[in-house]
Amino acid sequence: MDSGTVRIALNGVTGRMGYRQHLVRSLLALRDQGGLDLGDGRTLRPEPVLVGRREPALRAIAERHGLRHWDTDLDSVLSDGTVDVYFDAQITAARPDALIRAIAAGKHVYTEKPTATGLADALEVARLARSAGIRHGVVQDKLFLPGLLKLRRLIDGGFFGEILSVRAEFGYWVFEGDWQPAQRPSWNYRAEDGGGITVDMFPHWSYLLERLFGRVTSVMAQVSTHIPRRWDERGKPYEATADDAVYAVLRLDGGTVAQINSSWAVRVMRDELVEFQVDGVLGSAVAGPRRCRIQHRSTTPRPVWNPDLPTTDSYRDHWQEVPDNQPFENAFKAQWELFLRHVALGEPYDSDLLAGARGVQLAELGLRSSAEGRRIEVPELTL
Repeated sequence: MDSGTVRIALNGVTGRMGYRQHLVRSLLALRDQGGLDLGDGRTLRPEPVLVGRREPALRAIAERHGLRHWDTDLDSVLSDGTVDVYFDAQITAARPDALIRAIAAGKHVYTEKPTATGLADALEVARLARSAGIRHGVVQDKLFLPGLLKLRRLIDGGFFGEILSVRAEFGYWVFEGDWQPAQRPSWNYRAEDGGGITVDMFPHWSYLLERLFGRVTSVMAQVSTHIPRRWDERGKPYEATADDAVYAVLRLDGGTVAQINSSWAVRVMRDELVEFQVDGVLGSAVAGPRRCRIQHRSTTPRPVWNPDLPTTDSYRDHWQEVPDNQPFENAFKAQWELFLRHVALGEPYDSDLLAGARGVQLAELGLRSSAEGRRIEVPELTL
């Protein structure tokens, strides 16, 4: 990396997440604004190097955005001494091998989650990165969403007092694919390809709960495959072998209880696709990706249960909107900026590969809890 440019190999950029969030809305947005101001008189300009298996798709993306460098040979890219960072947005099953190769080549690594389909592989990747002395990070984008940044502000300001519980609802109806195309790739519903909502979403819940409320110390979960037959991108039917819903109760360090329902077989009756309700002694909040609403103890209404009479109170009217108070960046871009500052300046960075392994651990224990029908303790991880 020279004083003004960081070359970043992006693997999996032909996928929706890799292309829209990481390339277009993060790195190209950084490039278009003139680079990342490091605060010491230097500006760091990202230079993407596209990597993937489909040559025509890579070429089309490169031409669309004026990018000069792309390759279908990962090893060739990793052997290029001018490439500083390797980023992975492939399917989960392919991720550990690529990350290990990048670490062996001496590249700093940044990756989508989950970092692996199993804890053993996730820990091995983290150990290798630490031994190699490279900078490493995992995407934890939801921490940077406006609604959750507002929630963080409430927590830091002592709004809740003692936090008693966290309840979250996530999900939406993913079409089966027979009469309307599915909104998610078919591999998400095949366990043999690394699919499943537990493997996908528990890594998110792991870092969100840990960073906002406390480390998860136990998990009790029930997974389900509600829709056993789906249709793939070519219209062919297939058996859904992965779970499409998981219902969990988690105990957090300090005693807070978290209940999280995650489903791709639920129709939405809420304001945002994920919402967290936090209840504390002094107040409560409901936060989603964009909005955050609060109810203080002094403005809490007095509901009285009487099923013989219609409800006359509009409970939603008793909640107050938390103002933005600041402009919010794209969540993925905000974290890219932190990671690149970590690479360039060595600034502290908590969202590392060990944090990624904790997410894989929680998913693995959630699946085990469901299979064994019991609550399972979550041990602390060390390298």
